[in-house]
Parts: sequence; C-alpha cells; structure tokens
Amino acid sequence: MQNVKGTFDYRAGEQKKRNRIRAVLERQFALYDFEPVETPILNELSLLASKYAGGEEIEKEMYRLSDQGGRSLGLRYDLTVPFAKLIAAAPGLALPYKRYEIGKVFRDGPVKRGRLREFMQCDADVAGIRGPEAEAELLQLAEAVFGALGIDIVVRWNNRRFLGELLGAIGVDEASQPSVMLTLDKLDKIGADGVAAELAAKRTDASATERIVRLIRGEPPAFERLADRFALTETRGTEEVRALSKLLDALGLGTISRFDPFLSRGLSFYTGTVYEVFAADGSYRSSLAGGGRYDAIIGKLNGREDVQIPAAGISFGLDSILEVWSGREAEPDLPPVRLIPIGDTLPETLAAAARFRGAGIPARVEDGARKLKRTLASASSGGARFVAFVGETETAGGLIRLKDMRSGEERAMPLECALLAVEKAYGR
Repeated sequence: MQNVKGTFDYRAGEQKKRNRIRAVLERQFALYDFEPVETPILNELSLLASKYAGGEEIEKEMYRLSDQGGRSLGLRYDLTVPFAKLIAAAPGLALPYKRYEIGKVFRDGPVKRGRLREFMQCDADVAGIRGPEAEAELLQLAEAVFGALGIDIVVRWNNRRFLGELLGAIGVDEASQPSVMLTLDKLDKIGADGVAAELAAKRTDASATERIVRLIRGEPPAFERLADRFALTETRGTEEVRALSKLLDALGLGTISRFDPFLSRGLSFYTGTVYEVFAADGSYRSSLAGGGRYDAIIGKLNGREDVQIPAAGISFGLDSILEVWSGREAEPDLPPVRLIPIGDTLPETLAAAARFRGAGIPARVEDGARKLKRTLASASSGGARFVAFVGETETAGGLIRLKDMRSGEERAMPLECALLAVEKAYGR
C-alpha cells in the first residue's frame, strides 16, 4: 500500500524535528500573546468558494466532497478563511483579537519540493488593528521564530493597493488588475517571458503588457523612483508603503527586508501589505512563511460589505521549514531509563517509572517476562544510559538497583538517590 501522492508518514527522528519546530512556534506565539484556537478541517463549500475567499487560482486546487445529506463541502486550503469566519460569527468579540492555529490544510495542486497536497500550516493573525504596527509585529514574530531555529531569512514585501495603483497608471483597468496580479505573482517561476505570454493569453491590453514586461526585466526599481515615475507619490498605497518601511527600519528589520513592487501573493483576499519569508542563503526556493493584510473579508462574510474589520496575519509552513532545518543537528532527546521488573514487582516498577517521569526524566518499563540478557542487549543497542532493576529483595528494603551502561557500575540505592544520580549524569 502506498500513500496518496503528496502525503507522507513521519516517524521517529523526523517527527521529533517537526515537534521541535512546532514547539518553537508555539512558544513564540505565546510570547507575542496570541491565543490558541482550532477550527474545522471540513467546511461549507460556499465559505471556501466565496468570492471573498481565496480566489480563482486556489479554488481550482480545492478538495470538494458531499456528505450523505447531499451538502456541498470542502477541505480547508488555508487557515485564514476559517479565522475570518470565526471573527465574522462572533460580532461581540473584543478587538483587537490575536490568535494562532496549527493544523493541516489540503490543496489538490502539482506536487513538488515545497508543495504537498496535505501539509501543516502554523498561522498567527490579529483582527482589529488598522495601522502598520500589525504587520510590523508579525514580521518581528517571524524574525524571532527563525532566529530561534537558527535560520537566516530575507523578507520580500509589497502592498497590493500600491500595486493596483501602479497597474492602473500603466494602463490596466481595475477589473483586470486581480488577474494581472496573479500572473505577476508567478514571475519567479515563469520569468518575464512567461508573464508576457500569460498576459497575452488573458488578452490584457497590449500596450500595458509591454510596459509591465519592461518593468519586470532585471532588478525591481527603487520604490520612490517608481512612485515618482508614475505620479503615485501622494496615493494611499504609497503612504502605506512609506509608513511600514519607516517602522521596519526603526525596528531593525529593514536590513532583512526587501521591497518588491511585483509581489502580490496568490490569494485574492489580500487588500494591503503582503510579504513572504525566504532562507537568506537561497538553498530553498519556496517561501518558508507568508501573509499580509486582509481588511475586507471579515465584514463581507458577515454580510456587511460596507464594513471593514482590519486584519493581518502570517502563515509558517512547517513542512517547508523542515526542509531547511533538516540538515541541522537537533537537540538530542534524553535516553529513557529502562526499568526492568524482577519477579512480582510490576506495581513497584510502574510506580518507580512514574517518579522518574515526574522528575522530567523519560522512563520505559520493560517486559519482565523477557530474558534478562536479551533485554540488556536491547537497551544497550537502543542507546540506554541507565537500566534500573526493580527486584523483590530491593523493594523490600526500599531500594532500586541502578546500572550505568556507560561505566558498567551497578549498585543498589534508594529511589531518591537514583533520581539524583540520573539527573546529575544528564546535566539537569
């Protein structure tokens, strides 16, 4: 039997690394005061396919199904739309509201390195903050997460409102701008020639396409020069870019950030700032995290198209991070103390194991019916540092016999002394 393409089993060392990455994320989420939530994997298709949700590109990759009642359902493709639904369904919720969620999402897209069909997203979002401090704090969070993981990063960022203003100045009509943005978002993958071909296939205005292609060849122009060239120096999008840029510089994030006027991200619900995080050494081409501002979706899901509830978020891809982090040495686990019952001492052995675990030391109770020589050989080959024999003679005297597999030393001692000896050896 094989797994479905784009899905994987994770065992032993690899799953431990995933758990460590998750622990780093959860600790940083808590330090930044995001509270945990969990939303359903299964959603009404009308929510996921709403015109206010992910947009035409992501809708093509959505898993659709129906239940026995004939209802149209879908598997979530991200954690942002369920979060927006959560806020929309709780009009009395005090804002600003900060939450994080870690869970699996599903996309029926092409499978390659960095793109799976079932993968783990780790999102932090805040609703109710209109200013650039929301995006700035989320990028501070990203720097903290990757700093804790020992991964140097670079952040590419843009503002979709500014990009829309730029496209308008170039000659792209407002109705065509979302589709053009989707094409521009593929620039790194298909190059300038690919962008030109796709825009031509979409029947984008030929003169506008020519201007876009001239712009995207080579390095992106500096922001101020671009704004000045297209008479955008006083627009709202320009003001938002300047405000966030100033804040990033003040926080020391400017050194790892690069403004990219053609970045738009593939999801259509973004309304302002967007950003993607990459490994600075270029060893992994896909982004490790990404997100942005989406001020319109919550109000629209609540049937209030005239009301905007500001929101911004960032999503960390655990599987992508693992690809970069997999070559690094993970902090080793403490080997469990192997407790072996000798005779009719299973209750005492289980009680002793609980005492070790209570002290933060892993413990494993071995099968007392197994031959002792084989049990010791298994413990040795498994990297055990200590074996504890719990025999009837020892328990009668309140003792346990502890064997150091490294030195070969073995002696009977009270359980408290055994705990202290193991803690000392483990550097606790």
